[in-house]
Amino acid sequence: MVEGPHAPVAPAADSATQQPQTESPTERQVERQIEHQTQAQIVALQAATTIEPGTDESDDGYGTDYDSRASTSISSSVRDYAFEHGRRYHQYRAGQYQFPNDEPEQEREDMKHSMVVHLCGGKLHYAPLKNPQQIIDLGTGTGIWAIDMGDEYPSAQVLGTDLSPIQPSFLPPNVRFMVDDAESPWFSAPDSLDFVHARNMCAAIKDWPQLLSQAYTCLKPGGWVEIQDPHYQARCDDGTMNEDYPVAKFFNTVKEGLAVFGVDLLGAKKNADLLRDAGFTNVEEKVFKIPIGVWPRNKTMKLIGLYMRSVIYDGLQAISLGPFTRGLHWTPEEIEVFLISVRKALMNQATHSYVTFHVVYGQKPGES
Repeated sequence: MVEGPHAPVAPAADSATQQPQTESPTERQVERQIEHQTQAQIVALQAATTIEPGTDESDDGYGTDYDSRASTSISSSVRDYAFEHGRRYHQYRAGQYQFPNDEPEQEREDMKHSMVVHLCGGKLHYAPLKNPQQIIDLGTGTGIWAIDMGDEYPSAQVLGTDLSPIQPSFLPPNVRFMVDDAESPWFSAPDSLDFVHARNMCAAIKDWPQLLSQAYTCLKPGGWVEIQDPHYQARCDDGTMNEDYPVAKFFNTVKEGLAVFGVDLLGAKKNADLLRDAGFTNVEEKVFKIPIGVWPRNKTMKLIGLYMRSVIYDGLQAISLGPFTRGLHWTPEEIEVFLISVRKALMNQATHSYVTFHVVYGQKPGES
């Protein structure tokens, strides 16, 4: 089941909070009713339907907000790293993951987390968990999601795994991290986990059926798996995006570079079917829209769009170097020339582009 209607729906038309009127409400009355809706309701509506653009194409001060990123992770180790083109990469299973793990990239990863939390109204997951005791976060990165889950479920044991030892050392007592490859045999025992979580992993995983088979084996009957990933294909609902949009070309080139290594950047749309094929039941999918830039009218959607623009803009070099040089054999100089038009396009708020964000979860059959 896929949630997220495709027909355009404007927030101003939502009448859920309107009171009976003896005559048609005035424009000001409608505005007052909208003001009483929570930002979460408006964001949820627009993210699932059509994002309402603002009338001002300027950044409204958002362009100076780069310093407000969430960055709570401080690397506790400088061992087991490799360096290439001035960026730092993981050494364990070197080459398995095509993106760096240095401090600028860690800040970008934490920005992604803040963006998704705002998009999802503060939710860390959508799977209907009931008192989970054993949780694993695959590709935990800086560990920020695992730490937040440890705080939300203090009785649970939360394990985050990643190829890079970049997680903080000061942790909740129920959270721990381990350097591991999610595509290697898992250490978890069969029927031992309550929840398996993976986010932003479509750019990393080569063999999803094999990974989900391990998740199925290690989950308890009644346990849940959830995958959250953006679908990096630029879209537009109002005709303001040109066919030669540089950001769309950038996404497509990254996709081509990752394909050389057997990674499908656009795999998010396949996740629901992959869960069903692996044997999971009660599979649900939620699809949201993430604006690229601060063009939306709604303030929270503006913030989400700022996060996404910053995630892309600040990460252009980090995103490009591995796929372009290793996969497509570009030189760093060729990459920099290519990125000039991409940077310019990202700052053009006349283009109302967005990407979709897919949340898919499913349950292992049986009683918990």
